[in-house]
Amino acid sequence: MSLMSPPITQERVGQGGGGVHPPGFGGGGNSGPGDGSSDYERRLHRARLGLILGIVSISMLFVTATAVFLLRHAAVVMDPHSHLYVHQWLQVEIPVRLLLLNTFVLLLSSLTMEWARRSVAREMVFSSLRAIPGVAWDSEVKVPWLGITVTLGVVFLAGQALAWQALQAHGFHVSTAGFSPFFYLLTGAHAAHLAVGILVLFYAGMVSLLHGSLEHRRIVVETAAWYWHFMAVLWVYVFALLQFGR
Repeated sequence: MSLMSPPITQERVGQGGGGVHPPGFGGGGNSGPGDGSSDYERRLHRARLGLILGIVSISMLFVTATAVFLLRHAAVVMDPHSHLYVHQWLQVEIPVRLLLLNTFVLLLSSLTMEWARRSVAREMVFSSLRAIPGVAWDSEVKVPWLGITVTLGVVFLAGQALAWQALQAHGFHVSTAGFSPFFYLLTGAHAAHLAVGILVLFYAGMVSLLHGSLEHRRIVVETAAWYWHFMAVLWVYVFALLQFGR
């Protein structure tokens, strides 16, 4: 009996059938893996690009309004009676305390919006760990940050309406010459753009309630969060302009 062991044959890996192959990537996406991550990144990139374009256009609108505001503030006209150049800028006593309170509410809503964004991001991270044995799912109590942000946004708009009523009660309307029309123009334009953000947050909440795609909800909340932060910064600028440009 021969004590020699039979020869060991080696199979070539990756050529022809048989053999052990490395784990493959499915799908035919442009980035390689077909697990849907490349499509999610493209959608997120398009959303961010659209957000940047929107922020630029809104910024140009307020820059133009600021330029007209400063030009009108410095303009002088000839008085037909005295034939002297006079400054016709009519100053207005704005409700500073109310506007400060509105500023605090909007900045607080920006903070809750950031918590909402981080909450969705954390949920997306933990969702990929559900299928791993031995890993506990995130069981912390979920705070409705989106709902809180929407509520604070509505409170801010209500506060702005009270500020407009305060000016009208003192006889300052949109048609009043001087500072008054710029107050309504700047605050009204900001309120209109903030209302668009509230509608987007409502949409994100509906996606969550209807158990829509987590990736889609992440894109909506991510984009809305940065838009909301921009609205908060823009309001601080508008308030400072109205307060110190009178």
